[in-house]
Amino acid sequence: MILERYVIRRLLVSFAMVGGVFLGMLLLLDMVEQLRRHAEREPGFGQILRLSILNLPEAFYEIAPLLLMLSAMWVGLAWSRSSELVVVRAAGRSLPRLMLVPGIVFLLFSMGFVAVMNPIAAASARASDRAQAELRGRPLAAAVVQEGLWLRQADALGQSVIHAARAEETGTRLHDATFLVYEAEKGLTTRLHAVRADLRPDGWLLEDVRRWKLDAENPEHSVERLAVLAVATDLTPEQIRDSFAQVRAIPLSQLPGFIAALERAGFAALEHRMRLHMELALPLLLVGMMLLAFGLSVHHARAGGAGLRALSTILAGFTLFFLRNFAQVLGETGQVMVLLAAWGLPVATMLLAIGILLNLEEG
Repeated sequence: MILERYVIRRLLVSFAMVGGVFLGMLLLLDMVEQLRRHAEREPGFGQILRLSILNLPEAFYEIAPLLLMLSAMWVGLAWSRSSELVVVRAAGRSLPRLMLVPGIVFLLFSMGFVAVMNPIAAASARASDRAQAELRGRPLAAAVVQEGLWLRQADALGQSVIHAARAEETGTRLHDATFLVYEAEKGLTTRLHAVRADLRPDGWLLEDVRRWKLDAENPEHSVERLAVLAVATDLTPEQIRDSFAQVRAIPLSQLPGFIAALERAGFAALEHRMRLHMELALPLLLVGMMLLAFGLSVHHARAGGAGLRALSTILAGFTLFFLRNFAQVLGETGQVMVLLAAWGLPVATMLLAIGILLNLEEG
């Protein structure tokens, strides 16, 4: 177990060093991007730094597979320079057997990494969305809960809160919708209930409407029934879509319940199902990329070609990263089964890594 502990320690130290370097780079790059994006509003340095720090956990979490692969490559090349592979084989240990325990340990480490970093990244993403919406002067307008869909809008008189039991996929057609109208000086003044509400360019078009004047002495007695009613709004389809809780801002533990709530509200949850399975498959992908990088980079010092091995490892990492994003798109659009799109690449990466390690031992 001494060799196994040594390998695990080297990989963890390497991951910490590579992660620290990339955290600094990500922070600086995001600050430049935030300055460019919000240049016309002239935000202060504190606001820019806050936005960049809020974006940092999510960015780090997304590139964690690449960082672990670079860390394993660093260790593999160091082993090659110091001829540690020769010493390991002289001690009667095969490389695949040596990497068995570190692989299991890093699988557990990856599961803990996902369990800790996923809610942190989700919380920081929600906080970043709120901060950017406040900076733009456009607060988030929509929320999906178990009881249906909630919207908030403004018009010339004040604000309105909208609740719908069901909605079409785009959020522009609501069923069994209730509008609560708040006027600036009077407070809650009107309640509208419509069997159907469609968002048009000039406002909401309500069908089969009942209207209660809540400032009347007996609102229920004076209820009005209308076939159609137009209601002004400042909402656009893009605002409604962008205001939904984005999948990246939902912790893994809450995704199953959120998927059920979306489906009850009438929305498609394919993107959220894909995210759920990708998060569950992430530990396997992390271990597979680590073993693959180690197998590609480690070699006998006299064989040479360290630069070519480093280049091939980096290219393999970016190729897997691209394929993962490509599979995610295919799964979210329904062109490939969610299970296949989410689990296919991690399983293939693990099998490829094992094959390379076995071939290296035979060679």
